[in-house]
Amino acid sequence: MTSFRLLGSGGRRLVRSGGRRLVRGGRTATRLVLVWSVGAGSVGALSVTLPGFDIGQPINALVVSATLSALNAIVWPFLMRFALAISVLTLGLGSFVLNGLLVYMALGEIPDVRLPGPPTGVLVAFTVSAVTGLTSSLVAVDEDEFFHRRARRRAKRRLGTPTNVPGLVMVQIDGLGHDVLQRAIRDGDAPTLARWLSEGSHRLIPWTTDWSSQTGASQCGILHGSNRDMPAFRWYEKDHGRLLVSNRPADAAEIERRHSDGRGLLHDDGASRGNLFTGDAAHKSVTLSSAGRRKGKLGAGYQGYFTNPFNAVRTLTGALVDVVREVVAATVQRQRDVRPRVPRGGVYPLVRALATVVTRDLVVEGILDDMMAGRSVVYADLTGYDEVAHHSGIERYDALAVLRSIDQQIGRLARAAEFAPRPYQLVVLSDHGQSQGATFAQRYGITLEQIVQTSCGQPSRSIEDSVTGPEGSALGFAARALRRLGPAAEHKPAMAGERVRSAEEEAAAKEGVLVLGSGNLGLVYFTEHTERLTVEQIQATYPDLLPTLVEHPGVGFLLVSTESRGSVVLGRHGAHYLDTGEVLGVDPLEPFGPHAPAQVRRADAYPHVADIMVNSLHDPQTDEVAAFEPLVGSHGGLGGPQTTAFLLYPADLPTPVEPLVGPEEVHKVLRAWLAWLGHDAYADAVAATAAVEEPGPPVEALELGYLPIGDAKLL
Repeated sequence: MTSFRLLGSGGRRLVRSGGRRLVRGGRTATRLVLVWSVGAGSVGALSVTLPGFDIGQPINALVVSATLSALNAIVWPFLMRFALAISVLTLGLGSFVLNGLLVYMALGEIPDVRLPGPPTGVLVAFTVSAVTGLTSSLVAVDEDEFFHRRARRRAKRRLGTPTNVPGLVMVQIDGLGHDVLQRAIRDGDAPTLARWLSEGSHRLIPWTTDWSSQTGASQCGILHGSNRDMPAFRWYEKDHGRLLVSNRPADAAEIERRHSDGRGLLHDDGASRGNLFTGDAAHKSVTLSSAGRRKGKLGAGYQGYFTNPFNAVRTLTGALVDVVREVVAATVQRQRDVRPRVPRGGVYPLVRALATVVTRDLVVEGILDDMMAGRSVVYADLTGYDEVAHHSGIERYDALAVLRSIDQQIGRLARAAEFAPRPYQLVVLSDHGQSQGATFAQRYGITLEQIVQTSCGQPSRSIEDSVTGPEGSALGFAARALRRLGPAAEHKPAMAGERVRSAEEEAAAKEGVLVLGSGNLGLVYFTEHTERLTVEQIQATYPDLLPTLVEHPGVGFLLVSTESRGSVVLGRHGAHYLDTGEVLGVDPLEPFGPHAPAQVRRADAYPHVADIMVNSLHDPQTDEVAAFEPLVGSHGGLGGPQTTAFLLYPADLPTPVEPLVGPEEVHKVLRAWLAWLGHDAYADAVAATAAVEEPGPPVEALELGYLPIGDAKLL
């Protein structure tokens, strides 16, 4: 087993217990000369093999290499201040095109050097950057050393004010369930987390989500301490005629406006990286609610990463490799007829690469910057596992491979914290799990939306025209940008200041019935009515609808309101009245766990709960659900491991009081930890909550020689 220790008070060199340094010093000049020479060699090779590219004299190879290095060091950082968004959304390709044009113009000023056109400049810039970047990585011996060498340089440049008050870094592994993590630790797919648990430095506990087991509700509750009136990842508000989707920047900004009190989890010199919401952080990047505000920036804070062309090369190369990996994995699934499975073609490989490589690298870089700056609290979301598990499966090999890469990044961050100006406590958690199973449409050849439309006497849409779609994460903005290459039809505002209505909202207003899907949770709205309809009203208008839904084998239960007895949960063989707890026949909530009545009761009180809430079946034999979206692994409702997230925390922090139910309770625990660590801005958290218990005294070893066994003693 590899352990780490600090040597010396001045150099702070991180050393493996085996003796080989992870960070080596004193070789900078040698590396520079070697990289420059390799760059010159690649220029010479290109001049021989690339038609039309001529450097004239051999000495010009060194001149061209030096020119490219100067452009990358001086001009590229300035260029990326204006082209960062293009670089992120094109996996780095856009920035290379711009850099290639710059190279074409610059090399044209060198005597005897000729380029046939801008495309050649792009190719030269990319090839030389790739070769020199690879050389620099190889000189670093391994990726861990390369990462730590960057961390040490960053610490020298951006060291914050030293303090003994520990900071708190929270890394969210999006969509990873507690039970899946336990098996991954057992099977070697999360070696860093496994080592922490085996050494006793951390503890692992589960926590239970709300009925709406998805990133929007969970992250809003964790970061802002409130997620009220968020019945699903997407929902319709009758009083406003508005469809809210948590991963649309403008909607995320509106959701945060409703829930923020200005004192969120990250309000005291905190940082938000890769999240849906800011938690009131002053420092944020790739955070959708921030991008959705007027003059908001999605990529603010990450210019530093792409100003280094080697970083861009490494990220772009990794993204392209992941695209190939996805194509191969999807092909293998089809050839082996692995089921359940969903289509994974089109632009999805690019969407996956955004989550597993591009955003991962940006978020990790942001955390590294935050630690070197001495930020007091950081919350970051790594979405790669969630994205792949949606389309591959929650424990299939390619999803677990992504989990291993995330685990590796967490280990690197933990070791890089040694260079920070303050000690850090590292917490790893998830926002929900996922449940697997064939989709509702795959099982029954019809969608929930088609069933509702047919029962209401309306023409049904094809599956492709359904309003529902994959839930996604903070990457929703990029996924939509890639999927919707053409302009979307929109309602034109009648007057200045009126909000533009989306195509989905137009359809809902026109048709009168709107069906939404959030994993295996379905929402049915009757948009012609501003109030929530009751069972009696629905039966009078659409007499076939409720009986059809209740009797369908793919439906686990419905939530509807009644005129005289409050809300009721209906199943095929029974009913559960929420106000009184009365159960007639077989309790439809019993298969969904002991917290199901409270989870459903809480959602029922939301002002914008749907007229009919539909939860799919849960098969207790296989632990499968039937998603209303085209996803293998899904979340958003009840059933299976999707509602059981995890919290892995340092053992010397106070112990959370279990059971831990709801993201708002997780928020209280995290605030209490910050107060316990000595952050005065959160001092009220200890008095306001009993969410944590003080660590108990260490337990002394039992002296077996004096243990009584009947009238005798052991030994």
